[in-house]
Amino acid sequence: MTIEELQQRAKEKWKAIEEGPRSLIRVGTATCGLAAGAAEVIEAIEKEVDKLDEDVTILHVGCIGCCYAEPLVDIKKPGKPRIMYGNVTPDTAKEIITDYFVDNNPRSDLAMGTIGNGEVDDIPTFFDLPYYKPQVRLITENCGTIDPRDIDQYIANGGFEGLNKALSMKPEEVIAAVKTSGLRGRGGAGFPTGLKWDFCRKAHGSPKYLICNADEGDPGAFMDRSVLEGDCYRVLEGMLIGGYAIGASEGYIYCRAEYPLAVELIRNAIDQMKKDGLVGDTILGSDFNFQFHLFLGAGAFVCGEETALINSIMGKAGRPRPRPPFPAESGLFGKPTNINNVETWGNVPWVLRHGADAFASYGTEKSKGTKTLSLTGKVQRTGLIEVPMGITINEIVYEIGGGMQDNAEFKAVQTGGPSGGSIPYYLGDTPVDYETLTALGTIMGSGGLVAMDDRTCMVDMARYFLEFTQSESCGQCTPCREGTKQMYRILNRICNGEGKPEDIPLLKEMSEIVIDSSLCGLGQTLGKTPLTTLTYFRDEYEAHITEKRCPAGVCKALISYYIQPDRCKACGICLKNCPSGAITGGKKQIHVIDQDKCIKCGICFDVCP
Repeated sequence: MTIEELQQRAKEKWKAIEEGPRSLIRVGTATCGLAAGAAEVIEAIEKEVDKLDEDVTILHVGCIGCCYAEPLVDIKKPGKPRIMYGNVTPDTAKEIITDYFVDNNPRSDLAMGTIGNGEVDDIPTFFDLPYYKPQVRLITENCGTIDPRDIDQYIANGGFEGLNKALSMKPEEVIAAVKTSGLRGRGGAGFPTGLKWDFCRKAHGSPKYLICNADEGDPGAFMDRSVLEGDCYRVLEGMLIGGYAIGASEGYIYCRAEYPLAVELIRNAIDQMKKDGLVGDTILGSDFNFQFHLFLGAGAFVCGEETALINSIMGKAGRPRPRPPFPAESGLFGKPTNINNVETWGNVPWVLRHGADAFASYGTEKSKGTKTLSLTGKVQRTGLIEVPMGITINEIVYEIGGGMQDNAEFKAVQTGGPSGGSIPYYLGDTPVDYETLTALGTIMGSGGLVAMDDRTCMVDMARYFLEFTQSESCGQCTPCREGTKQMYRILNRICNGEGKPEDIPLLKEMSEIVIDSSLCGLGQTLGKTPLTTLTYFRDEYEAHITEKRCPAGVCKALISYYIQPDRCKACGICLKNCPSGAITGGKKQIHVIDQDKCIKCGICFDVCP
């Protein structure tokens, strides 16, 4: 089929959905929504809709971003704007359906905002909410709006226009456009995408391969998963454009098996694209041929490294190999191979459709465009965000995230996941771009951003991430295999109150050695967390070692609970709630905690009046 035929079919179908006589209910059923109870909400909605004398269409859509408000439901009645409702329960869903459809009461008290043209009294505009106002939605523009199972909904919203434009250009012109856009790899290293494509196109050898790295393994990271669950066609279109530009006719999507919904949607998308002639031979009437292969990873963090990923696809142990040669010269099956991550591929159709200059208009001089981030931790509003490069940490934490929970103080952010580093609150005006973060000793990484408050122990946090990275080390090279174990032992010793003054310079030295001498990107970055916490939070290390005190009150070995005799009212509440029987005392007797029995759970402190 031609692009015009596909668009005519899709737009007619989309117009019937968006502008037809039927009411439209969208429910967020990405992993975040389902985990919050979206399936139960849909069941309740369906039961209520069955009672109505009205035609209603229910769409299962992806994550629109504000995971903190899941389950999300938005309703669009004919001629009215979409109204978004957050934190919907089965009971409130029933109320909304009844009140809005029967009594024409949109329940402004339960609404988050309106989307699209028109206003509703007492309901704000959804994308003007503090969470969304600083954001720019390029790669996530369809997430939460289209059903990711329906290719026509993607096509009706600009899908495959970028591919069609690319096929009218010479491959070298497509690569030049990607270079001009300034798009850099969003998987962590930030290497210029167009330059990477150019290397692969010019490499000797045939056939050439493409790989989409969807092996997202950072704790707290869910950018790739959210994009795949909300708009996976975009990623596949980006790969088609890349295949045409590079001269590749086969592409692999390497997705971790722990993402079952994303895997299901990718398979469905490939099947629909085959039916419409968007996969296979003579795509859109051109002489371009392309096939997709879906490969499921077993969850090894190190397989996010491109050479380990390639080995995994080929049936070998998922371990990195020395470079050079780089994959662009000798990658999958020894042939020239280009690897980009989900977000990088997903940006490509936007660049081709809207123009390289439009993409380059966002961001900073050296870091163009937008970046998706998974905002997690102690902020009030967590979720998937897409922001222009160069936005500051304070804007993300305070404007988008709403500041810290429970009136706590902002302390630091961890960028780049377990292989990144920590930035303290007093550097909150730091722009989030590749160069600035690197200068501070951390990395952009794939986009995880964890906000921490003053109740977070930075030494314990470093220990947590080192525990993860040392367990995920493939064990191939000595610096990473042995170094991570030693670094973890040092941090564990400090948190247990057994630290020595010489542990601080030793930990610094070990971190630097592992960074400088490890084989792959995992080992070359995992020392950044200890180094940045030593740089910015050295006083906490010293308190643990010299004062045997955890300033945040987190490290149990350095905490003791005592009952102050002059303040004890002998009420017995702490005694009744103590799970270890460590508290003794009777009526009108001062209570006492037996330190040998105390498990330092803190329940007595929480319940004491």
